Amino acid sequence: MTYEKIVDYVQKKFAKLDVSKTGDVAVQIDVTGEGEGAFYVAVKDGKGAVEPYEYYDHDAKIIADGSDIIDIVDGKLDAVAAFNEGKIRVEGNVEKVAELKSVFAVKKAAPAKKAEPVKKAAPAKKAEPAKKAAPAKKAEPAKKAEPAKKEEVKAEAKKPAAKSTKKAAKK
Repeated sequence: MTYEKIVDYVQKKFAKLDVSKTGDVAVQIDVTGEGEGAFYVAVKDGKGAVEPYEYYDHDAKIIADGSDIIDIVDGKLDAVAAFNEGKIRVEGNVEKVAELKSVFAVKKAAPAKKAEPVKKAAPAKKAEPAKKAAPAKKAEPAKKAEPAKKEEVKAEAKKPAAKSTKKAAKK
């Protein structure tokens, strides 16, 4: 990536960030490797600027490879972690760099559209304590079928079938 593309990319990203709560800070960034050059990022009176030249009255200077600068701006690389790993060097007031780093943190872009408020779910009811089951009743022994009374059996036997009754009535 060329120096001009790196500066242009950082300018576009920085323009989208909310720097209103950031204190005054000026950090020069020296790009090494591909796209070598210097530019600065500054915040003054709640307004930010990225300019393609050196800033001699800076609070700090960051020296890093162009791809690492892009990764920091995109939030893919934490500046403090990169410093601890030796990927970037910082000269000057490290606290000012940390303040600027907080602006470039992931998801610190200008406020997006407000999301719909989430409706609160009704509080869950407490489970009622389980009631003790009533003791099971003892099963009553099955009753044996009572033998039919002899008289009933005889009466049924004496009744002629329905067909035979009609024949008897005709005779």
